[in-house]
Amino acid sequence: NDARGIAQMMRVGLFRPVHVKTLISQKRRVLLAGRKLLQEKAIAIENDICGLLRNFGLKVGIVGVIGFEQRIHELVGGQPELAELMEPLLVARRVLREQFTQLHRKVLLLARESEVCRRLMTIPGVGPVTSLAFISTIDVPARFKSSKAVGPSLGLTPVLNQSGESHRIGRISLCGDEAMRALLYEAAQVMLTRVQKWSWLKAWAMQIAKRRGQQKAIVALARRLAVIMHRMWSDGTEFRWTREATPAAQ
Repeated sequence: NDARGIAQMMRVGLFRPVHVKTLISQKRRVLLAGRKLLQEKAIAIENDICGLLRNFGLKVGIVGVIGFEQRIHELVGGQPELAELMEPLLVARRVLREQFTQLHRKVLLLARESEVCRRLMTIPGVGPVTSLAFISTIDVPARFKSSKAVGPSLGLTPVLNQSGESHRIGRISLCGDEAMRALLYEAAQVMLTRVQKWSWLKAWAMQIAKRRGQQKAIVALARRLAVIMHRMWSDGTEFRWTREATPAAQ
């Protein structure tokens, strides 16, 4: 019965074709997922160490990744028993950081060798991780008839709720690749808050921030970034800081 029902649904066209990513894109996604997993585990151990030491009145404070282990040794230097308990956690954290560094170097190497990634990184706020994740997520740019379709596929467009005379625009759909959506949001946030050089894209986002708030401006900018990155990939163009002669600005 199930087979007969599926066959009937295929005949009437109720199923849509699903894009199967190429092998190289799948391998890149495994690399990015592994890198993110190691980073999250290392950060989790660091936070746990800080929480455990706080119970003894020892505050780690603001310290970088490189100086974290030395700072812990300084805090527990006068307490041998506590230092002995912290050592296994520090060893686990050190191994995670080393393996994360190896995978991160592979990401940087792949982004450096990819002409598309180098082109996408001309966009302010877009780095090696975001560019490599984008090409591995989109995989084949020709599968989108329009660059504007990339935003909805990544869940960055608002959901429209209609009922009778009611017409309400809700939050973004959050469908599609969650990791890619988070990277685009981060890139948009960097462009809006950290990048000092002005561009037509940042000015556009700042106008939205004045009218509707910074949070909505970042989401709108993330959606616009996805569209622009796809257009640049398809057209073979680089990012233009001024809106004139910018094909992706349409």
